[in-house]
Amino acid sequence: MLHRLTVVLVGSLPVLAGCSEGHVRFPVTESAQKALPENVHVIRLDAENIRSFEVPAEPHQATRLPAGGGWDYRIGVGDILGITVFDHPELLLPGGEKTAGESGFRVQADGTVAFPYVGAVRAKGRAPEEVRAELQTRLAAFVPDPQVDVRVTAFNSQAVSVTGEVRSPNRQPLTTVELTLLDAINAAGGLTEAADARRVTVRRGTSSYRVDLAGFLNAGLGSNNPVLRPGDIVTVPRRQAREAYLLGEIVKPAAVDLSVEPLTLTQALSRQGGILERRADARGVFVFRANGAPGMKVFQLDARSPTALLLGTRFLLQPGDVVYVTRAPLSRWNDTISDLLPSVGITSSLDRLGTN
Repeated sequence: MLHRLTVVLVGSLPVLAGCSEGHVRFPVTESAQKALPENVHVIRLDAENIRSFEVPAEPHQATRLPAGGGWDYRIGVGDILGITVFDHPELLLPGGEKTAGESGFRVQADGTVAFPYVGAVRAKGRAPEEVRAELQTRLAAFVPDPQVDVRVTAFNSQAVSVTGEVRSPNRQPLTTVELTLLDAINAAGGLTEAADARRVTVRRGTSSYRVDLAGFLNAGLGSNNPVLRPGDIVTVPRRQAREAYLLGEIVKPAAVDLSVEPLTLTQALSRQGGILERRADARGVFVFRANGAPGMKVFQLDARSPTALLLGTRFLLQPGDVVYVTRAPLSRWNDTISDLLPSVGITSSLDRLGTN
């Protein structure tokens, strides 16, 4: 896109630069507009139209992942359950002993746990409360009015992975407390300086979803901080530079990166030292913006007054924009004289030598 933009830009600059020589009055007149290609349109920025250019090129948008709603932990294979029957410590584990250093009952591959008296109890896919209710019912045949407590002491069955531009990529177990995307990233050490929080991806099953986490942090979009599910893989990508280009009569012509934060026209000019006061024509601050292929819009800001600069604080740049500040007519004249002076000086010296 930048290549196509440059081609059209080269063809347009001579006409617009001619405005700074006094041949065409600012703002660009209809005759000057007619001299431009049909797919190039010049728009003068003013108080009436500036509102339409305050919207970011890529506004935050709500993201919704499937299987939403609240979190309800379900026991899985490999989890360790702590099961207590009050006033009956002999039922802590079979034989009243601990096995292999585990302080609880491991959920076996078939999804069950073996408990004294009652035998196998299905645990996989159930909430701890459901297992407790079944144990309490089945133990009633052996223990009068049993009081049972069931809790997960080791969460081994379900987890999410966090990778990419975080400080400590890791695997995090899911527990009875819901784990949101932001919580998972914070538990992985937080975002690095190079992270792109607008393009986080969550892979769920065979599908990948882009999540604008910055929309949650900066715009309060609650759905952009989803609750994670077992097996989710979170990837934080590296931020790619998204640049606008400042050229012409500017103190420090350069590319400015818009990926970190949005920049207005006035901000961008200020960060590069502003326009060259003695060389620039403040009437000719142009922003070239691709408008389809190969169309272009050219925005003109007459920056001679503080009011105009205030308008510039409301004009948001977009990636690929080219800002060009034209040269003042007097500056062009002075440059011509400066180029001629060395030759004039040499000629005068030769004349003096000839007369001697």
